[in-house]
Amino acid sequence: MPDPITYSSASPRYGLPLLFSGQAQKEFYVNQAHCLVDALLHAAIEGEANDPPAAPAEGECWLIGDAPSDAWAGRAGQLACRSSGDWLFAAPRSGMRLLDLSTGQLRLYRGGAWSLAAAIEAPAGGATVDTQARAAIAELIAALADSGIIPG
Repeated sequence: MPDPITYSSASPRYGLPLLFSGQAQKEFYVNQAHCLVDALLHAAIEGEANDPPAAPAEGECWLIGDAPSDAWAGRAGQLACRSSGDWLFAAPRSGMRLLDLSTGQLRLYRGGAWSLAAAIEAPAGGATVDTQARAAIAELIAALADSGIIPG
């Protein structure tokens, strides 16, 4: 018979709290884990900021900037999500994607930083102008922008 699996006190990727047999106030740990999963599953942020909003709504999430203050001090680059009148924080992991609602773009976390696709210029210049090819390229750029892959 294999040995039973043993766990640490938190999950390895996002630090979700784990329960132990005989643990008091299990509902606190379960509720905290559920709120973090709720914030991180299909993550979407209102935008990026250094200061917490004055009157955040429940469920609102923000990407914390490089110079955080107040309740976000010391949490640069993390996600701050409002839950039960308080802020829950989650450190990003490589491969994490989120939707920036302020720009309509997807952000990807890799190499220790959030990346955002750069704007693509419309085709211009050249000795021979092919208007049909330029129109097709412009339509591709518009479709990528509409889907949030690149800025519009």
